[in-house]
Amino acid sequence: MSTEKTSNSDYAIIVAGGKGTRMGAGIPKQFLCVGGVPVLMLTLNRFHACDASLHLIVVLPHEQQNYWHRLCAEYGFKTAHTVVDGGPTRFHSSLNGLKAIPDSADGIVAIHDGVRPFVSKETIGRCFAMAREEGAAIPVTPVTETLREVSSTGESHNVLRSDYRLVQTPQCFRINLARTAFSQPYNEHFTDDASVVEAAGYKVAMVEGNRENIKLTTPFDLKVAEAINI
Repeated sequence: MSTEKTSNSDYAIIVAGGKGTRMGAGIPKQFLCVGGVPVLMLTLNRFHACDASLHLIVVLPHEQQNYWHRLCAEYGFKTAHTVVDGGPTRFHSSLNGLKAIPDSADGIVAIHDGVRPFVSKETIGRCFAMAREEGAAIPVTPVTETLREVSSTGESHNVLRSDYRLVQTPQCFRINLARTAFSQPYNEHFTDDASVVEAAGYKVAMVEGNRENIKLTTPFDLKVAEAINI
């Protein structure tokens, strides 16, 4: 699938609700710096660089928003975006982002983790292109480690890693499809945005992701990020 430009009715919701407990830092992980720049700014700039006409929505806990605005002023961050309140779960945060999209919009919406600052332009383009064609698309990468399935009794057995994929973001959907899917009641089995869409009866297509598109969760991830950013 070749990449394509987004349209002026396309949106990207950047969900950044983490508190950074596993990172062990004094500030939420989306505000930590990689290469001297806050991670959330790096993430937003990836999407802006892909297409400057893309409408960006940042979902942040209300209590973090003043700090974010101060960071933007301190770093002279000028990439246009709208900030909306986060919710108690990923589902509710994504829903709040969707509610910020005008009713008249009929393009594609990407929902992306704020702490994945190394998503490539090619991955973004593939996701938008496939979602435009199929309705829903997610980026995936192959599993390179050996996998074992563990039963409730603690017994385990080897499984074919070729049967599995690692799922990344952005997860892209036709806007109207996403609105319909997120009109469902919350279910604790929703593990990502694609699982919400699947629960509503829609199929989700897969496209090639990029291995650098890691999610920053632990101090080790931050060291890897600094290496990637060189």
